[in-house]
Amino acid sequence: MILVTGATGTIGRPLIDLLAEEGAKVRAVTRDPGTSGLPEAVETVAGDPSRPDTIASYLEGVTAVFLHPRAAGEAAGALLALARERGVQRVVALSAINIDDDPAEQPSRFQGDRNKEAEDAAVASGLEWVSLRPASLAVNTLRTWAPQIRVGDVVRGPYASFAEPLIHEGDVAEVGARALLDDGLSGRRLRLTGPRSPSHAELVAVIGDVIGRPLRYEEIPPEAFAQGLIQRGLPKPFVAALMARYARGTGPAEAVTDEVERILGRPARSYDRWVADHAAAFQV
Repeated sequence: MILVTGATGTIGRPLIDLLAEEGAKVRAVTRDPGTSGLPEAVETVAGDPSRPDTIASYLEGVTAVFLHPRAAGEAAGALLALARERGVQRVVALSAINIDDDPAEQPSRFQGDRNKEAEDAAVASGLEWVSLRPASLAVNTLRTWAPQIRVGDVVRGPYASFAEPLIHEGDVAEVGARALLDDGLSGRRLRLTGPRSPSHAELVAVIGDVIGRPLRYEEIPPEAFAQGLIQRGLPKPFVAALMARYARGTGPAEAVTDEVERILGRPARSYDRWVADHAAAFQV
């Protein structure tokens, strides 16, 4: 039995589908099972991983845990200690490729992700462990750019030349499934990226090519972009971290790796493949 936290999230949901397709027994933890929409073959239970006592009974019979850094929050260590007491043997922690950066340049921390804490807890747990360190998810461009693309042909933002090796969430989930099901990856921090590192301007052009519309990226002052995000309701600390990350540019931590290909036996999915998978979200 595999217990998945963050079961309805960007990574957890496709991970569950993959595990179910492999015939694995899956127990999915969610705060609201009634709205989860998970497959019938999956045992869906109500609980809060940030309060380990609420899921203690669900650890019985579990051999491996997928640890989501936002779901567990500051309680990752306590959750894994409880898991070890209940006989769990393996943990796969979702982390991030930038966890060693200055926390002020890690936007996801201001949305509740405790990536470093999740990885550190896994390493210290006494369980077999694997840490997934994905680059920024390609789906982030959907959240940032789709509203502009649905109403026009220009995407306005800062730092047109900023580049990073965005990764398809499906690749992260597939590597996670392999780490949960197979031996051979234990004790590794897996730096997962897409196959190349396009700039903001290049990414917008790719979206246009895939959806059949000429799109362009127009660079605007960082201050104006940041103010727009705040006006849309994003927290100021998150916006400040995002802008600090953009201003720093791409560093060694975000170099392209071949981990996805070596683990899955195929190249990482490209950004144009990701756009094709989500094309409807960019159109009216």
